[in-house]
Amino acid sequence: MKRSVKLLKFLLWSLVTVASGILLVSASAYLYLSPSLPSVESLRDAKLQTPLRVYSQDNLLIAEFGEKRRSPIQFEDAPIHLIKAFMAAEDDRFYYHPGVDIMGLMRAAVQLVSTGSIQSGGSTITMQVAKNFFLSHERVFSRKFNEILLALQIEQQLSKDEIFELYLNKIYLGNRSYGVEAAAQVYYGKAIDELNLAQIAMIAGLPKAPSRYNPINDPKRALIRRDWILGRMKDLGYVTHEEYNDAISQPVTARYHGAKIELEAPYIAEMVRQQMVEQYGLDAYTEGFKVYTTTSSELQNAANLSVAHGLMAYNERHGYQGPVTNLFDNIPEEGWQQRINKTPSPGILLPAMVTRVGEEDVEIGLKDGNSGKISWENLSWAKPFLTVNSVGRTPDTPADVVRIGDQIWVRLTEDGSYRLAQEPQAQAALISMHPENGAILALVGGYNFYDSMYNRATQAIRQAGSSFKPFVYAAAIANGMTAATIVNDAPIVFDDANLEDSWRPNNDNMKFNGPMRLREGLYRSRNLVSIRVLRQIGISKTVNYLKLLGFKEESLSRDLSLSLGNVSMTPLELASGYAVLANGGFRIEPWLIQRIETADELIFAANAAIACNESCIASLNQDTMESEEESPLFSDPELEEMLIQEDTPFSEPDDQPVIAKSVMSPRVNYIMNDIMNDVIWKGTGRRARELKRQDIAGKTGTTNDSKDAWFVGFNPDVLTAVWVGMDDFSTLGRWEYGANAALPIWIDYMHTALEGKPEHKPTQPEGMITLKISPETGQLALPGDPNAIFEIFLQENAPQQYSDEGLPSLGEMDHEFSPEDLF
Repeated sequence: MKRSVKLLKFLLWSLVTVASGILLVSASAYLYLSPSLPSVESLRDAKLQTPLRVYSQDNLLIAEFGEKRRSPIQFEDAPIHLIKAFMAAEDDRFYYHPGVDIMGLMRAAVQLVSTGSIQSGGSTITMQVAKNFFLSHERVFSRKFNEILLALQIEQQLSKDEIFELYLNKIYLGNRSYGVEAAAQVYYGKAIDELNLAQIAMIAGLPKAPSRYNPINDPKRALIRRDWILGRMKDLGYVTHEEYNDAISQPVTARYHGAKIELEAPYIAEMVRQQMVEQYGLDAYTEGFKVYTTTSSELQNAANLSVAHGLMAYNERHGYQGPVTNLFDNIPEEGWQQRINKTPSPGILLPAMVTRVGEEDVEIGLKDGNSGKISWENLSWAKPFLTVNSVGRTPDTPADVVRIGDQIWVRLTEDGSYRLAQEPQAQAALISMHPENGAILALVGGYNFYDSMYNRATQAIRQAGSSFKPFVYAAAIANGMTAATIVNDAPIVFDDANLEDSWRPNNDNMKFNGPMRLREGLYRSRNLVSIRVLRQIGISKTVNYLKLLGFKEESLSRDLSLSLGNVSMTPLELASGYAVLANGGFRIEPWLIQRIETADELIFAANAAIACNESCIASLNQDTMESEEESPLFSDPELEEMLIQEDTPFSEPDDQPVIAKSVMSPRVNYIMNDIMNDVIWKGTGRRARELKRQDIAGKTGTTNDSKDAWFVGFNPDVLTAVWVGMDDFSTLGRWEYGANAALPIWIDYMHTALEGKPEHKPTQPEGMITLKISPETGQLALPGDPNAIFEIFLQENAPQQYSDEGLPSLGEMDHEFSPEDLF
């Protein structure tokens, strides 16, 4: 009996000693580790690493940048089955324990002993939050003890729902997805609240081992894990027998879904990414920035197609260069389909293989076992390519073009039929902007961004050619010449000691038309007229004027070749110059980012300078007085003039308008618009007449040896520049000009850009006069002259003499002449 009592005392004291030891060790560990524990309060403001997302102005996703895919959700938005599935898989006693679950640890130990593996982890959801937010993944005692201490602290300071929300948004679930919403998008291409019970259980099975239980990498193992979770949910009463039976019978439907790109604008996305990284560094990829651009999805789609169609048309003019390969040569026939399936589709092109060649059509195999036909109408263009300047004979039958086994490219036409195509050798760029403030509406930097990230719209420094001439002519009118000034279109030779030979500039058609009006010289793009215009006004005076318009001095040649566009710049820089012509004479800067947001705040909103003439300023004054009942923005005329000339904000706050700098006289601008309208109706841009609009103006451009082809055109609402050329600066071909290479792309795009918009012509400023003149002399027309035409002048530069100098001047004219004979 005494021995039993002694044994009992020994056991009791042993138990007390062990407990005291445990308590002492725990207290010591707590005292040692607690000072280094992070503040739990920081969890309330925890910033989850969320990728950078870029959107169009109408909220379509353009791109997503960042290593981690994450889309945080609120706890109250999480489906109840999702909450229950994670509790069944990870911590079914979550709402009952204080952060550490002794029973859960014991259950995990029993599972380990009985089955050799742990199905439900010993760590609670709270402990996982502590680990994911604050701790490393080292398997050491100190880390585990810190995890327990932090879990206890977290439970004291946050509600259970707050802890669960942090868990759902932070947990890694494989394939770069962090959080349940991202996982739903990655594995099923749906929002989390759109998933069925089986899919939710599949996601709930991932935290334990995202790679091992990944339904894409190992669907069999993932299915076992899913079914175990569904069984746990049934045993715990989270789902009914019917729900369980329905869910467990569902097949594995997961597959990889990339970010849902809703608008194809990769060049714009890359421009935004670069700007964001420049501004925010690597934080740009993790802070959850949402960048909304000025890009219109409708216009961007139109730009993409216009560039692609224009390059396809160029291809067809220069002949067919043959198939990608013939599959008979190196692949067994049973491998043909796999080859086509694995071939990416560049732009609008689709990979195909020729399976039958008939007398009037060709049968083709497409991706995923689909098939189609190419009619003779869609094959007959394919004359053999010989050189960039020549093609072979016209084919007579499909067999002259393709043979069975050819791997080819096709594209869909507007009527849904397949047309033989090929990857373009030439490249193109398109920039469209709002000329009033420089907002970029659409931008394409090349045919295929994924083949070449080189953005030709912003990086390609190309010669502007004749598309630069309007700026030289604007300088001429600003310095006293008129649209009626007679200039000789005749040969000219320049001897220069700096040149190996004399310079003999020519017109593109090698013909000369003799004396002509300055207006005609521009709309017909006569090189010899442009040279004489520049020589008359002077190079230094012209360069100073061009600098005022925004062109970089280092890009401007200080010789007469400047008149022919011997100026190198990017398409975006040229478009910026044209904005001055399109907006009434104001210098604006192109811009792309409209606003930047995070999850809970607006951190940037653009306030770009706008072109604003006198009537615009009056309107702003009126709006300000009506909304604020204060004095007008401009009450002093001198202050008004100063603000028109400088990029100065009106006043605080920052969201008030900023006036762009006026760099071209409104009257000179009006005359230039009128002449460039003639480019459309009488000159090198006549193809654009198909738009049936009187309010458009523009200019073609072609450089020596047809290395660059341009068209830049506009109305007061939309400005668009198009460039076509070869990346290696080789020729496009001797018959390629701005009018047939670039202008069709511009027209195709502007059909969409101007659709439904009323005509918007510039308003004629004061101080101008319209007179009847003789087209031969540029002087006042004789009364009754059947060839007389109207011309617009700055009032002070209007002609005073009749074409016959013996007649009286305008100031001395006989009063019996009727006004309609002159005006």
